[in-house]
Amino acid sequence: MRFSSALFASLALTACQGFVLKTPTTSPLQQHTQQLRQGSSLNMVASESLKAPGTAKMDTPWNELGFEFRPTNSHIRLTFKDGEWGKPELVKEPYINLHIGATALHYGQACFEGLKAFAHEDGSVNIFRPDENSKRMQNSCERTLMPAIPTDVFVNACKEVVRDNIEYVPPYGSGGALYIRPLLFGSGPKIGLQPADEYTFLILVIPVGDYYKGGLSAPVDGLLIEDFDRAAPRGVGNVKVAGNYAADLLPNMLGKKKGFPIGLYLDAATQSMVEEFSTSNFVGINNEANTFVTPKSPSVLPSITNKSLMTIAKDEGLKVEARDIPVEELDQFDEVLAVGTAVVVTPVGSITRFLEDGSEKKYEFGEQNGEIGETTLRLYKKVRDIQNGEVEDTYGWNVKVN
Repeated sequence: MRFSSALFASLALTACQGFVLKTPTTSPLQQHTQQLRQGSSLNMVASESLKAPGTAKMDTPWNELGFEFRPTNSHIRLTFKDGEWGKPELVKEPYINLHIGATALHYGQACFEGLKAFAHEDGSVNIFRPDENSKRMQNSCERTLMPAIPTDVFVNACKEVVRDNIEYVPPYGSGGALYIRPLLFGSGPKIGLQPADEYTFLILVIPVGDYYKGGLSAPVDGLLIEDFDRAAPRGVGNVKVAGNYAADLLPNMLGKKKGFPIGLYLDAATQSMVEEFSTSNFVGINNEANTFVTPKSPSVLPSITNKSLMTIAKDEGLKVEARDIPVEELDQFDEVLAVGTAVVVTPVGSITRFLEDGSEKKYEFGEQNGEIGETTLRLYKKVRDIQNGEVEDTYGWNVKVN
């Protein structure tokens, strides 16, 4: 295993909620030498200074990646044990030796995040708003009684694993990104319902393209899901825990079999309010009213992409409304967007609702000619230009890696 002294120095100085971070008793050089003698799990085949985004050998062109798992150099891992965090390790093998009594396996004590790193024209690589993902993971930790990862530890770990896999960052102009997936789970054994006494935090990275085939090039057709609920009131819909997504597997698969790549959920309590797409926040645009409307619900996961778009929309002169959205209001939107880290912005051309009498109601958005709405294009271009370094980042959202 290889370990960054710069990252460890930051980790060693950090404490959160009474958790103490381990401090090395030997110098970084001595530690590194000891790790090499013990057998590093990473092949040091080239100097980091020689690596550049988009230079990894791939079996698929960069602009055709899609959104799926692909092997890279390493992931980064930390373990919380005996009340403190251990040192970070870069690990080559994509496997975990896990106790059969781990709380993640029995009680779903696990949460994760998703963010992206982008290559800029000058060769630099930047992560988009990692501090916000850190805050959201801390909220998930609080809800599931797991030790929170301090923000600087989280951000530095993200930077370190991106550096070690920098050749897998899709090159500037390809439309892709390096997807960063932080994961925290209870790895210690507990059979009675209680928090674990050991936790594993890791971050893996994957080069990705569009989540939905075609990305922004064509609107997708959505299905209104009424025979399943995504999250219960006062449940865990507002945090990014693993079980939320397991619950969507069946309705997601059934929808796709009917020809709908994306599903839209209503609120579980009344089945009358728009809540969230399967993996994305909902945004409705009313061009006549000049409004950007998104649901405000304690069951909706707050999207960092949506938060960014709300800021941009307000600065672009739109009236931003976070409020309840009756399902009947779908008829009033000129454009509908599914927004999130994975999808960024996906235009939705229609949402179909199957009624009890066997008929269907189809809500259609835009001109139905395959063209993307003007407001969607404007907002998408602005956030992507910031992510790709094509305009000045006046918000300070990009965090430089190299």
